[in-house]
Amino acid sequence: MGCPSCNQKERYYRVKNRRCFECANCGHQIYPTAGTPFEATRTSLRDWFVVMFMFCKSRNGVAAKEVERTIGCTYKTAHRMCKLIRGYMKFADSAGPLGGPGGGAVEADKAFIGGRDRRGHDDKIVVLGMIEREGNVVTRIIPDKSAANVIPPIMETVIPGSRVFTDEARALLELTWRGYRHESVNHHAGEYARGDVHTNNIEAFWGNVKRGIKGTYIHVSPKYLPLYLAEFEYRHNLRQRPELMFEVLLQAFPRP
Repeated sequence: MGCPSCNQKERYYRVKNRRCFECANCGHQIYPTAGTPFEATRTSLRDWFVVMFMFCKSRNGVAAKEVERTIGCTYKTAHRMCKLIRGYMKFADSAGPLGGPGGGAVEADKAFIGGRDRRGHDDKIVVLGMIEREGNVVTRIIPDKSAANVIPPIMETVIPGSRVFTDEARALLELTWRGYRHESVNHHAGEYARGDVHTNNIEAFWGNVKRGIKGTYIHVSPKYLPLYLAEFEYRHNLRQRPELMFEVLLQAFPRP
């Protein structure tokens, strides 16, 4: 490889205390991390890869305090690294439309994440989840549980004509005349499965998310909740090919 400055095929030498290599002929310096998320960080690439691997092998998430203890950095650095990695997990997870003629049945269900603040006000966040059996999961944060806010995300994500299984929520009743083969189970009546009609898969996903938030993160602010949801989506959607999690995450990072 020739030097882009002098066009001579010379050796490059590592510059001491700097993340660059210098041409032996003209002194031109090349920074391999320029244009990547690692450009302005003082954290070593080895530590970055360790943390990324932790995210890929974890089931219930990775807390910034755990990263702080593992690589010996400050909490501020650990928090920034975790936020960036979740952001690239969201970018890398390209779950397409669910269902369709050749796809499986889709289960849809809402989850309420959060609790009450110090004044006792209910500050739960409503999240809609849609999961294709033997396929991917997609989540959307919605303002409330009304049909006006529940139906549009389903129509954007699930292909019309798909079988859609839900609970008995009234907001989901209009899915039938929206072009879906909608069936529901009545949880209030103690019905949790009727043949292959159930919502066990999406409920299992929500159970994993809530265990991760409660046991690992303790509290998640509404501002960053989409990133945390993206983290759990990423691991779920690559669950059948776990060996690709780290590689796909690396490919999501921009290149110079």
